[in-house]
Amino acid sequence: MSATSQPRRPRRRAARVLALTAGLATVGALAAALPAAAGQEQGQDRMAAVGHHGKKRTVDVQLLSFNDFHGNLQAPAGSSGQVTEKQPDGTEKKIDAGGAEYLATSLRTARKGHPYSITAAAGDLIGASPLLSGLFHDEPSVEALNKMDLDVSSVGNHEFDEGAAELSRIQNGGCHPKDGCYEKDKHGKAKEFKGADFPYLTANVTKEKTGKSLLKPYFVWKHKGVKIGFIGLTLEGTPDIVSADGIKGLKFHDEVETINKYAKVLDKQGVKSIVTLIHEGGSPASQAYNYDCDSPGAGDGISGPIAAIAKNASPKVDAFVTGHTHQAYVCTIPDPAGKPRMVTSASSYGKLYTDTTLTYDRKTKDIVRTGVQSANHVVSRTQPKAADMTRLIDRWNKLAAPIANRPVGYISGDIPGRGAGTPESPLGDLIADAQLAHAKSLDPKAAVALMNPGGIRSDLVHKASGSEGDGVVTYGEAFTVQPFANTVNLVDLTGAQLLTALRQQVSGSNEASPKILQISDGLTYTLDMTKTGADRIVTDSVRLNGKPLDANATYRVALNSFLAGGGDGFAELGKGTKPLVGADDLKALNDYFAANSSAAKPIAPPKADRITVVK
Repeated sequence: MSATSQPRRPRRRAARVLALTAGLATVGALAAALPAAAGQEQGQDRMAAVGHHGKKRTVDVQLLSFNDFHGNLQAPAGSSGQVTEKQPDGTEKKIDAGGAEYLATSLRTARKGHPYSITAAAGDLIGASPLLSGLFHDEPSVEALNKMDLDVSSVGNHEFDEGAAELSRIQNGGCHPKDGCYEKDKHGKAKEFKGADFPYLTANVTKEKTGKSLLKPYFVWKHKGVKIGFIGLTLEGTPDIVSADGIKGLKFHDEVETINKYAKVLDKQGVKSIVTLIHEGGSPASQAYNYDCDSPGAGDGISGPIAAIAKNASPKVDAFVTGHTHQAYVCTIPDPAGKPRMVTSASSYGKLYTDTTLTYDRKTKDIVRTGVQSANHVVSRTQPKAADMTRLIDRWNKLAAPIANRPVGYISGDIPGRGAGTPESPLGDLIADAQLAHAKSLDPKAAVALMNPGGIRSDLVHKASGSEGDGVVTYGEAFTVQPFANTVNLVDLTGAQLLTALRQQVSGSNEASPKILQISDGLTYTLDMTKTGADRIVTDSVRLNGKPLDANATYRVALNSFLAGGGDGFAELGKGTKPLVGADDLKALNDYFAANSSAAKPIAPPKADRITVVK
């Protein structure tokens, strides 16, 4: 492969076709450390060893990776578009980063001088996207990723937002079954969506009827005798965080068991260098992208599901590219054989990319792990924009503009949501209030609204993003906050069930990583984080409109369709009775803005003081 993106594409496409026809699934990186090779590397330069045929025995393969792009073609606004950088003096600095125009430039610049270069991703490239991509079912983002020369990606849970059939269309192409084709070619005919040039991998997602992987389980990248295998999978818990309708007929399997299974398959095919792309992640000890994850010891700076997966997965796997938690880390977590193994994640929204050097031994066909180096790099907005990305964004913006630029409300200051960094966010309060208002229009008995924090995808920023003016909230900005098209539902729950649901925020599947529901005005309680599990909810503190929650009383509760189905581990909310389905959540938010804000009287950021947190 050449160093630049333009001449790379024909050869890469040809290689993919050949590999796929051979029954393989291409791409890859990394492999097990060989003591002899490691010792040789200590004694001489890695590129100095020469094989019998005059070729250098080892070659450095560049692995560029990222994750959780979520259709952020345009640079994300507010805190969603910033990364934290630790300074030499110990202070921290916020840097504006991300967006397709800059990510493309970063990747293309990084590839220069690297004849062996692979670009891989760890899922959630689409789904929960801003309007520019989401309005068109993420076709613009897939087109952009193709132009960036992405080689391979695992699926994430958000790749299932519109169901398995839509994921298949994203992979294989074709116009949307309901919305059709969005553009016309030069002859005036419908321009069909071409699909992803790169393979999406679904090793641990199988069809119930056949037991076969939904898409390809693995991919083998080949270049001048170098072979690297990629196994791609999503988190086993995907059914808990996506709509049940979208994954009917599918099974999601244990991550470690799946990795071990396909590591053996690749090994039998002579592929000794293996990288796992997994949409599951961890929680780093620091939010700074450049902190030392291996301090005081290897992998000590990371916790969460990925740590256990990495410690238990087959030593045949040489590296992990991870995602899901939107965090940044580069760690070496020992494998079951006690050998160091790189585990990386590059934040989200294209704000970072990871550059990993894999030293491939041509004789053993494996990666010399002691030679593996990796680091996260900021996708800075001070670098030149990629012209083809700018043209792509402008083209789709013209189609979206009539809808995206329409004002829907007014705010007097920033209203943080996803970027708040606190259990309760000002935007979470606003959304819950909007859903309660919509629910009351359907049933005056509606008493309280609950909103899942993961459904809030961004912040509302006071500064104008375009020509709309400061403080103006556009339809596109509101869509970016709530892109899922969930409906606002009403159900009956007893006080006891409501209390159980509040406890499920911090217990069961949510104990390790609490999911604090955003609550409407009138509901208050204390969250005591010094305690563990369900005890973190101080029972006697729960009040609705100043009165203690009555365990035996029935309350009319508003919640989105995702929570009404028991999503995010809130099984108790799925037991509601007397359901009533309202409008979609975005309409509820926009209606609330229309009724409660104007240019003269904008909405002030809520205080986010409904939950008292004890630390």
